[in-house]
Parts: sequence; C-alpha cells; structure tokens
Amino acid sequence: MHVSIQQLNKSFGSVRANQDITIAFAAGQIHGILGENGAGKSTLMKLLSGVYKPDSGQIFINDQAVTLGTPRLAVQIGIGMVGQDPLDVPVFDVLENIACGLQMPNDADIRQQIIHWSTTLGFPLQPDQRMRDLTVGQRQQVEIVRLLIAGSDVLILDEPTTGITAAQVAALFAALKTIVATGKTVLFVTHKLDEIVALCDTVTVLRAGQLVGTQLAMPISKEAMLTAMFGEFLTHPQVPANPISTDAPRWQLHDTLLHDTTFVLGPLNLSLPKGMIIGLAGLEGSGQRVFMHHLAGTAHPDRGHVHFNGQPLMRANPLVAWLPADRLHEGIIGAMSFSEHVLLMRDSLLAPHQTAHTKAAQLIEDYAIKATPDMPLQQLSGGNQQRAMLALIPESAQGILLEHPTRGLDTVSAMAIWQRLQVRRDNGATVLFFSADLSEVMQYSDAVLVFFGGQVSHLLARDSLSEEVLAALIGGVGFAEVSA
Repeated sequence: MHVSIQQLNKSFGSVRANQDITIAFAAGQIHGILGENGAGKSTLMKLLSGVYKPDSGQIFINDQAVTLGTPRLAVQIGIGMVGQDPLDVPVFDVLENIACGLQMPNDADIRQQIIHWSTTLGFPLQPDQRMRDLTVGQRQQVEIVRLLIAGSDVLILDEPTTGITAAQVAALFAALKTIVATGKTVLFVTHKLDEIVALCDTVTVLRAGQLVGTQLAMPISKEAMLTAMFGEFLTHPQVPANPISTDAPRWQLHDTLLHDTTFVLGPLNLSLPKGMIIGLAGLEGSGQRVFMHHLAGTAHPDRGHVHFNGQPLMRANPLVAWLPADRLHEGIIGAMSFSEHVLLMRDSLLAPHQTAHTKAAQLIEDYAIKATPDMPLQQLSGGNQQRAMLALIPESAQGILLEHPTRGLDTVSAMAIWQRLQVRRDNGATVLFFSADLSEVMQYSDAVLVFFGGQVSHLLARDSLSEEVLAALIGGVGFAEVSA
C-alpha cells in the first residue's frame, strides 16, 4: 500500500505540531521517521492513523484521497498504529484483546490467526495468556498481531523499542523485515540513530513540525542525521562516578523477602547509600519493578523490613518520588493539564502565593516541554509526557525511583534530564533507575545492582564493570560471585 500526504497541517492552540508536510511512503519498505522530542513525529502518525483530524491538507492511499476520521476507519482502510503505550485490557487474555473490534465469525478463527502470525513472526504468544502477565515487549507483539489479523497493510510503530529488552528488539526487527517482505509498509518512528541504520530503507527527518529536506534513502551517516535533527550536536562527556558511600544509608533492607503476584525476590540484605545514582540491570521481569515498589512504600515485604532514612517504610513517603514506565496509567492523568497536575502537588511544588499556572509555565520552560500550562497531557508526545513527569518531582525528594527515565526522549533531551538528576544526586538524593539500555546504565550509574533468578547482586561500582561484563552478569554468568 502506497501512502502519501500533501500540505498536511495540525495545531494545538498556539503550538504548530505539523506544518505543510508533504511526503510519500512506498510499499514494501521500512521508512524511518526521525526527530527530536516535539518535532511532530507522533502527531503526524496520529494523523495517518485517524487519531487526529488535520486542520488542512490531504492524505492519499494508492493515489486515492481518503478521509480517515477515526482509528477504526483507518484500520478498515488498511492503516494501523502501535503507540508508545500499548492499549489493552489487562484482565483479558491475548485472544480476548485481539477479538475486541474484529469482525470475525468466531474465536476459533481468531485463535488460528494468532497462532499463524505468532509462528510466522517468531513471537512467543499463546491465545490464552493473560495480558497482565506479559512484558511491555510481549504486549507490543500482541498489538502487531492484532493489526495484521485486522488486515492492516500499513503498520505504524511509534518509538517501539523503548522499554523492551535487547532480545525483544531483535525479534521485533526480524518480524518487521518479514512483514515488509510480503509487500506491506512499515513507518518506524524513533529518535535512535542506530535503529535507523540497522533497519530502515529510507529516513525522513522532522524538526519543529516541518520536514528537513526530503526523504533520504539509506545509508546516511549518523552525523548527517544528527545535524538534520538538531542543526548542531554537542557531545556530552561521561561524568566521573561517585564512590560508594559508607555513610548512613538512604534505604536499608535486612533479610527482606519481596513479592508480587508473579515474582518472589530475596531474601535481601542491602544498603543503598545517599548521594548516588544506582542503575538496576537485568532482564525484563527479573524483579526490578517489585524492588522499586517496595522502596516506594507501595508494597510491603513478606518478611523483614525496608527502612528509609533509618525509619521503617510502612507506606508511601512524600520524600520518595516514583516515576513508572506506564505513563498514561500510573504516571499522569491524561485528561488533566500540567497546571492541574501542579495543583494536585501544591504542598510540595508551590511556593507561598505562587499560582499553579505560574509554576507550570516555569517548569515547562525549565524542562523544555513543548506544551502550554493548560494543555491536557494526553495531547503531548510521549517524550514531552516523560519530561512533564520528571518536572513534577519535588525538590524535597530524597529518594527518586525511575523506570526507563529517558523513555521516548531524543539524545539531547536525555542528556539534559541526566544533568538534572546528577544535580539531585549531588544535593544528596539517591536515584535508582531501571533501563533496558546497558549503555545508559554504564554511562550514568555510580553503582549497579544486577537482578538474576530472584536474587540481587551486592552494590557494584560502575568503574569495576564493562558493558560486556554487565551483559554476562545479567545472563547469570559469574552472578554467584557478586550476589548479595
């Protein structure tokens, strides 16, 4: 299916998200859509998938003008989108989620199609698996299968590799190559240059809502892509790691057994020092999320205690900030504006006599969020939603827990966020973060905890590790020597 657009425009109030976009995407290829946060990538894809209606301009499918109107109509025409945050019903199983909205006569047909596409694409999916038991990467696979069963000839993937494991990224890339080999079209939205180089046939760069030049056939140098994205790119030197402190710990766990509905971790004996950035490394589902929930005080151990600042942590503590990976369900309230979020946190964010609108405007400027104080956060791009969550961390926070902190952020934005987190660390806060990106763990951690097989390593100084050693530990090689 050949897709083209002519003079497409979309604004949100005074923010011009897309301006005079004219581009075409040939069938049977993977087309990279590249740009910094707020460049207009997600808006353009939502226009193509029927989520938004353009203010002006026209969309053509196989040279025929179409009015998409809604995501359902777009899927019927043959265009489907997998967003940054998977859309599913956690209590349903895979078959039930895929059946939602499909016009198929019975479950047996859907089951057969699930097995067919899962086998074809190498996805380890079973129709009877509960969605709540799947990783983010597996939930994404379910959405791809659903769109293929629905007959989509154009698949749009918006930042699909954020928050999934390296193995799931490899499986996704292999699946996409299989899909385009059948003549379908893939639009692959990302800010990661390595992914464009490894996967895409063409690349289109957006900056400030406009196309930069024309669509280019790969290969293109990374330097050329960075220049197109930012105009100028400055490297960011690696900050020396802070040594592991022997002062009174920020968190302490003694003979502590942690659990959730599917996982048991421990028993653990750990001290997490003040004034450090600690990376949590391990395969997805190895216990990092369970660990963070207990450090946040939102879950309680089976045995033992979690102490924060020397006191038992019995409930959520205002001095502990928790930023989950699932922004829309756990991190923000999509229908509320940034000003309203500030108002919800007035006790920790607002100075005397300061209005929520004024504070929101200040944070928007400080964190370079492409929004207005009164814009609902669900209208922001994923990267700008992430910046908004980070901006809402109170200055008083002494413990900061982050799942995939730079999820959806471009290179320059990620650097700016880490600079702010390093300032928080230097002011005494302890920052714990989980990232599937080992290079991010190695670049920004002062020390690392490795999760494997229901156990956690002792605190490993970053300078004692390499990315290769860390990858081996995550796979269990040598883990017994470092386990706590």
